[in-house]
Amino acid sequence: MHSHTSAGSKSFDRTVFFVSDGTGITAETFGHSVLTQFDLRFRQIRLPFIDSIDKAHDAVRRINESFEVEGKRPIVFSTLVKAELSDIIRCASSMHMDLIQTFVDPLEQELGTKSTHTIGRSHNIADSHDYKNRIEAINFSLAHDDGQSHKNLATADVILVGVSRSGKTPTSLYLAMQYGIKAANYPLIPEDFERGALPSGLVPFRSKIFGLSIAPDRLSEVRNERRPGSKYASLENCRYEVNEAERMMHRDGIRWVSTTVKSIEEIATMILHELRLDKRGY
Repeated sequence: MHSHTSAGSKSFDRTVFFVSDGTGITAETFGHSVLTQFDLRFRQIRLPFIDSIDKAHDAVRRINESFEVEGKRPIVFSTLVKAELSDIIRCASSMHMDLIQTFVDPLEQELGTKSTHTIGRSHNIADSHDYKNRIEAINFSLAHDDGQSHKNLATADVILVGVSRSGKTPTSLYLAMQYGIKAANYPLIPEDFERGALPSGLVPFRSKIFGLSIAPDRLSEVRNERRPGSKYASLENCRYEVNEAERMMHRDGIRWVSTTVKSIEEIATMILHELRLDKRGY
């Protein structure tokens, strides 16, 4: 997050800070969904664990410094629960978006009850059923990454198939971490295309299979980063593998989506919808 130097920041339109008394992931997730509505480049800095007055003042110094260097007010997304810390951050030279005050306070009015407002409450998640499901799903996805294991496929919620480097691993892990979905993934390889059939271990679980594809030119770029100049990465080979994989999916009636211009969030949502996996990890 802090890798951009002030010299490098010239290519960014504005700096954004995510300030939190926890990990900052909530502020960041919300901030990202809002920022993607704008066709601008944002330099993003996460300031997590701001849980004391000293740390809040340090954060204000960081934010003010950014304003002085760039001459533009940084944007701050904040999820600080304690009002005294939030008040300090509000004094920075920034455009301040306080998610607690914006959403929690009006909900307290509407629901006629106070929010728990306790720091670390989200850490109690470690005791919850959902949290255990997510950990179990992550372990399952890691054990079944890239066709490593055929064991326990009956317990998989989804089996992702596609050519090597089409986005199966990040999608599997995202489904596990966000939704507690047990996702296995299998690469489709030239031997499968020669046989003209899915890997035999997957056939009994056809109803759980979902395919990922990708534009051949993009696949070639991704593979060249890994193995520059190889046959594996050549555009010709990528075209062959993608065409054969898509033909196989059509023939076997496997639902699939192209990952070329879709985010992992979009891909995961499509999979949940298509396979009716309406579990939620929250």
